[in-house]
Amino acid sequence: MNGSVRIRPLGEADLDAADRAHRLAFGTFFGLPDPAKFRGDAEVVRTRWRTDPAAALAAEVDGKVVGSGLGMDWGSVFVVGPVTVDPALWSRGIARQLMDELMALVAARPAVTLAGLFTHPQSTKHIRLYESYGFMPQSLIGVFSKPVVARVATAPGLLYSRLSATDQEQALAACRAVAAASYPGLDLTREIRAVAALRLGDTLLLTDGGGISGFAICHCSAGSEAGSGRCFVKFAAARPGAEAVFARLVEACETFAATAGAERVIAGVASGRRAAYRMLQARGYRADLNGLAMHRPDAAGYDRPDLFVIDDWR
Repeated sequence: MNGSVRIRPLGEADLDAADRAHRLAFGTFFGLPDPAKFRGDAEVVRTRWRTDPAAALAAEVDGKVVGSGLGMDWGSVFVVGPVTVDPALWSRGIARQLMDELMALVAARPAVTLAGLFTHPQSTKHIRLYESYGFMPQSLIGVFSKPVVARVATAPGLLYSRLSATDQEQALAACRAVAAASYPGLDLTREIRAVAALRLGDTLLLTDGGGISGFAICHCSAGSEAGSGRCFVKFAAARPGAEAVFARLVEACETFAATAGAERVIAGVASGRRAAYRMLQARGYRADLNGLAMHRPDAAGYDRPDLFVIDDWR
């Protein structure tokens, strides 16, 4: 392919090609024998596009989609990436062109006060690329997992999918308040609704006398970002300092994973959230992968020792 690069919105007809480039890029980066099998039957490109098509871009050369740039709009936080290009076209500046347009998307969303991304701490090339856009390295991200232990069947808490439409709206408002207590304007409404609409898993809601005190968005099974046999805690939060609530929330995620028939539960957390990071380790979680959080502007965001938040931004 020798044609010029065109960056445009990613469409539904592009998903197969974008997914292939995504898997080949990461599978090659990690040295897999068959790069196309990266993450098995888990889905990232399709789930992100269906959650927010306006935050997804395609890179096209000679009429063929050869890469993509994805984003997640979490209210005041915009997660940039993953940005992936078919390895056959690496070092041609395509990733930079995708980043140019992704940053234009961020600029067009005035609610965003923090842009963040996950990258690989061993890759100086990736870090230099993102630094050139004003991102600065912050915390180590531990992508933790542990085996799911069979347990007596108990309810993991309230499930968003089982609420009435009216109660769902009230739950969304409560979840926004919990998230915003860690970072003003942080809003996972889009993710919660997508998990329910696309049947990717469910959102767990912890309650106390004052209403919802914590929530966890969980992907489970093939076609989700978890893949077969896994439960992926995409985001979870309790209020700042609420260590006991957070412990209950992690327990609820493990119970949900068991009831869903998962073999492993995956939960990532930035090391800047010291108490949350150490709690997962104390509960037997071990890192399968380490990432690096980069922020624009150069600020802690919600990576602070007293904050109890799970996410890994991959």
